[in-house]
Amino acid sequence: MIIRKATSSDVSKLFALEQEIFTSENFPLSRGSFAYHVKNNLVYVAEVDGNIAGYILALIKRANAKIYSIGVSKLYRGRQIALKLLETVMNELISMDFKQTLLEVRTDNEVAISLYKNFGFSIKKTAKAFYRDGCDAYIMELSL
Repeated sequence: MIIRKATSSDVSKLFALEQEIFTSENFPLSRGSFAYHVKNNLVYVAEVDGNIAGYILALIKRANAKIYSIGVSKLYRGRQIALKLLETVMNELISMDFKQTLLEVRTDNEVAISLYKNFGFSIKKTAKAFYRDGCDAYIMELSL
C-alpha cells in the first residue's frame, strides 16, 4: 500500500469511490468538490495494486483543521487503511502547526467512532439530525 497526496488526475477515481461509499444522506462530494480540494486542502489517497482503496480530506483553510471526509472502498476494509490515512494527515497537520482538529461522525458509525477514539479524539457534543436521514452526529476533537 502506498499513501500519497492526491493529484488532479485522481479526481475521477475519487469521485467514483465516493459514489460507492456514501449515499446522498451523507453529503457525498461532487467531482468538482474533489477538484477544488485537491488544489486547496489536504487530500491523501491509499493505493493498493494501482487502485485507490481509500482517501482522506482535511480542510486547512481555517483556524482549526477539520477532517472533512474519510472513506475506504468496501473491497479494502479491514486492512487499517483509514488508520494509516489518519496518521499521515495528522502528521502533516502537526507539521503545519495546527493545534487542534475536529470532525463529525454519524452516531451509528461504530467502526469510525472506535477508530477516532483509539486515535485520541473525544466527543465534544452531539449535533441533532445532522444528516439528511435524521441521524445525529458526534462532533469530535483532537488536540495536536
